[in-house]
Amino acid sequence: MTNSDPSGTPLRVGLFGTGPWAARVHAPALAAHPGVELAGVWGRRPEAAAALAEATGTRAYDDPDALLADCDAVAIALPPDVQAPLAARAARAGRHLLLDKPLATTVEAAREVADAADGAGVASVVFCTLRFAPETAGWIEERRTEGGWYVGEARWLGSLYGPGSDSPYAASPWRREKGGLWDLGPHILSVLIPILGDVTGLTAAKGPDDVHHLVLRHASGASSTATLGLSAPPAAGGAALTLHGTAGRAELPAWDGARTAYGEAVTALLTAARTGTPHPCDARFGLRLTELLTEAETRAAGL
Repeated sequence: MTNSDPSGTPLRVGLFGTGPWAARVHAPALAAHPGVELAGVWGRRPEAAAALAEATGTRAYDDPDALLADCDAVAIALPPDVQAPLAARAARAGRHLLLDKPLATTVEAAREVADAADGAGVASVVFCTLRFAPETAGWIEERRTEGGWYVGEARWLGSLYGPGSDSPYAASPWRREKGGLWDLGPHILSVLIPILGDVTGLTAAKGPDDVHHLVLRHASGASSTATLGLSAPPAAGGAALTLHGTAGRAELPAWDGARTAYGEAVTALLTAARTGTPHPCDARFGLRLTELLTEAETRAAGL
C-alpha cells in the first residue's frame, strides 16, 4: 500500500475528536494525505477543536451535523461508546467511515454501525495499527499466504498505568475502565485472525491488575494464546507475536509508529470507496472483534 490518491479526486473528510490520539495521529495524517481534503474538526471541547483546526489549516465546527453535511467521509477519534452512535448516524447520511478500535464496547452498538454501513453502501475501515503499518501489514499477508501455522503466541504488556507513567492516554476513562483487553486486544486479533482464521472457541482468565490471558481456537485448526495488559512495570513491558508451523518460527516485525499506518488506512478507505470492494478490516470485522472481546471479558469474569 502507498499513500497515493487512488481516484484523483480528494475525499472531504471531517475529523471528529480532539484528544491526544486525534492531535498526534489522525489530524496530521489526514492533513498530509494527497487523496484527502481535511474538511474540518469537531470535538466535545470547542477550544481544543479550534486549536487543532488552526494547527492543520482547516475549520473548527461547533455542530457535528454541520460538519457531517460538509464532508464525504468521517474520521472518528472518540471513545468507542461515543464513536459508535456517531458512526451509525454518519453512515446513514451516506458518509464513508474511518473508525478507531474498538468499534464499540457492546455487541449491539457495534452491530448498529456495521448494519448502517452495509445498508447505506458506504465504505468503512477500522484502524487496527498492525493491519496497516507497512512493516506488519506485509508480514501478515506473507504469513497468510504461507499457511501451515500450528500455534501462535502473542504478548502485549503496556505500562500506561504502570509506575511512573506520564502518558497522555492514561487520562482516557474508557481505557481505565476496559483495560488492555479492549485497547490492545483488537491489535493482536487483527493479526491472528487473517493468518490463522476466525476464532471458533475462546477461553479467558484474569491476571494481575488489568491483565487478561486468552486461549483461542481458529478455523484453520491452529490455536493461539494472547496476554494483554496496560499496567505492567515499565521494565516488564513490550509486545511480541510468534507463529510456529511447517515453515518454522516467524516473529512479528517492529513497526514505526502509528501516523504512517494511519495514512495507509486512509488510502484503504479511499480504495474501498472507489471500488466498492469492502476492506477486510471494515466495520463488520470491527463487530467481530467486539463479539470476541465481550466473550473474553465475560469468561474471565466467570459469568
